[in-house]
Amino acid sequence: MKELRKDNHYVPKLYLKQWAKLGEIPTYRLLVPNENVPHWKTQSLKGIAYHQHLYTYLAGREETDEFERWLDTEFESPAEEAIRRVCNEERLSPRHWKSLVRFAVAQDVRTPASLRKFIQVQNATLENLMNETMQKSINKMEEAVRNNETLPQCTIDNDILSLFNISITKQPDGSGHARAETIIGRRLWIWQMRHILTQTLGRFPTHKWTILHAPPGTSWPTSDNPLIRLNFQDASNYDFGGGWGVKNGDIILPLSPKHLLYTCIGKRPWLRGTTLDTKTSLLIRKIIIEHADRYIFSQEAGDIHLLRPRHVCPIACKNEDKIWRNWHTLQREAELELQLLQYN
Repeated sequence: MKELRKDNHYVPKLYLKQWAKLGEIPTYRLLVPNENVPHWKTQSLKGIAYHQHLYTYLAGREETDEFERWLDTEFESPAEEAIRRVCNEERLSPRHWKSLVRFAVAQDVRTPASLRKFIQVQNATLENLMNETMQKSINKMEEAVRNNETLPQCTIDNDILSLFNISITKQPDGSGHARAETIIGRRLWIWQMRHILTQTLGRFPTHKWTILHAPPGTSWPTSDNPLIRLNFQDASNYDFGGGWGVKNGDIILPLSPKHLLYTCIGKRPWLRGTTLDTKTSLLIRKIIIEHADRYIFSQEAGDIHLLRPRHVCPIACKNEDKIWRNWHTLQREAELELQLLQYN
């Protein structure tokens, strides 16, 4: 049996090594417990940008790292050669471009920053969506019965059905009360990521991407939240609420201190290999720094601490450490609870 991969790197080592020397990467931590923590610390690639069991989940009663291995096989490993070619200024084939785009989309959905956003959105919208879906389904079935028609067949795949417990309780008057339950957490997040990376990904074009070069004297950092979907108006008016299908939205992913994967939705991009002017390059550098979640990685410290001051808070650090220490236990218990509801 294969050993379970419990250290799940949400930013792959094969990507971060472009900023590393001898297997160690300079790291600027954005949330620290006190002012005495050094601004910069070199970390091993193995020991940074991961959480234990981030993608582990229960398949039946057994834990599986299938999703972690799938990300590696389908998105990380195929991109390694393409990233190497970019950094060495070698020609990219259509296959390499496809691998880079797939890697970029995967990197957009798999980070803790993406997880927090997912949970926030689901907490705000999922209950209403479930109620509306259940009511529509019941209405369709009742209409079919009234018209003496065959009941509509389920068109939802088993994977998403396994995330919900559907129960019907008979009422004293002979009617029934339908109830749908699920748990907003790791398993639902993994389903959403897989859905995006299998169903939605095929609609993203690969022919309108380019590689941009930093000018001499400028280098780009990266972060633990490296894929940027930018709504850009001008240098003082932009936000990170862009989408993959939003017209004129910029998609940015640093591939090395000198290379940047870039596209603008609906527009012809810069020519491949374009070296940006210093002003534009420094603006992109600022945007990369602002988009970081908890860590910035850079070969040069420069003014990063001025552009993005650290948040010093021992309570916040303690609470976040506790969340990740308890992550797997709580998620596993929740997944077991849902299974028990389904079995009963």
